[in-house]
Amino acid sequence: MTPVELSRTVLRAVRRAVDEGELRVTVPERAVVTAPGPGGCGDYATNIALQLARPAGEPSLRVAEILRPHLADADGVADVVVTGPGFINISLLDTAPAALVEEILRRGTRYGFADGPHGDHTDHTPQGPQGSHGPRGTNGPHGPDRYLGPDPLYGQIRQLHCAHEIRAVVVMDAVARLLRSQGALVRTSCEARPEAEWEAVLGVRVDVHGTAESPAPLEVGVRPVPAPADPLPLGRDAARWALLYPAGHDRPRISDDHLVQREGNPLFRVRYAHARTRALSRNAADLGFDAEPGDVRHEVVALLADHPRVLAQAAAHRAPDRLARHLVTVADAVLALVPAVLPRGAEKPSATHRARLALAEAAGTVLAGGLSLLGIDAPDHL
Repeated sequence: MTPVELSRTVLRAVRRAVDEGELRVTVPERAVVTAPGPGGCGDYATNIALQLARPAGEPSLRVAEILRPHLADADGVADVVVTGPGFINISLLDTAPAALVEEILRRGTRYGFADGPHGDHTDHTPQGPQGSHGPRGTNGPHGPDRYLGPDPLYGQIRQLHCAHEIRAVVVMDAVARLLRSQGALVRTSCEARPEAEWEAVLGVRVDVHGTAESPAPLEVGVRPVPAPADPLPLGRDAARWALLYPAGHDRPRISDDHLVQREGNPLFRVRYAHARTRALSRNAADLGFDAEPGDVRHEVVALLADHPRVLAQAAAHRAPDRLARHLVTVADAVLALVPAVLPRGAEKPSATHRARLALAEAAGTVLAGGLSLLGIDAPDHL
């Protein structure tokens, strides 16, 4: 169960409590679920009871106790515990490795994406909610701005805005991709038109450019520490990684080290791990066997199960570096798995080999999908 799916489960619990007359509140549009804080437990926690206490006219602890049995009965929930002033802590049922691998291979590189709209721009009438050509009132490179309508996940459209600086534009581009993967509708704007080579080399674009007298509603500024040097000579993949891998408040390092194919280069390890998973599939085909999900145990399983949460958190905090670091961790676990996937010597392929191959293919899919969200290619051969 992804954080977005759990959020919907929480909202369904509220709706059932309202339908049964236990609570008299308006069901909110969104329930926030996060990692448990100090004193919490389980996999996730929500403050929905504290949010509803005042409109319900009940103490938050009472609201939490009302919601607890409704959540405990939900599919995929193992346990529900109320702590503190009314925080609801939720433990999820363990995902069997075979089921997890099947889900990843079924969803492909969209594993971890929220269900529903993914934020592709949809043209509406030119008049936005304030009677202008969109929130900022400037023309984009493809004609008048487009009002994109309400956001099904966050309630309203998210407007990202950045300075005319190369790292800011790249980070904003990655943040927009992450938000769209979680069902948000997003517009991007820059103080001035990005340089032509930024788009040509780095694959970035913005919906509109220019400034307005006042910020647009729900405008979020993207302000990472600027790049200390021109990253364009690194090429698209290495340049984007150099700008996205450090946290936004850290100074990025622009050097040829990002191009070196060795273990000390995190980008190389991620792309190499992906390429190794593809090579395993080719080699297995030569040996006459295919992948078949099974309940094989390996540390990479927990990392793959955590991928949807990482995407949701990276989007919520506008932090593509969280995804980049997660991919490095997955890659390191994959490289530890690789030697045990194929039969050795005269050994014949077994169910375990097929299950390990399926797990490796699932991990490669996660690596490819994560790199794609960062705007980076995942080649099958290195």
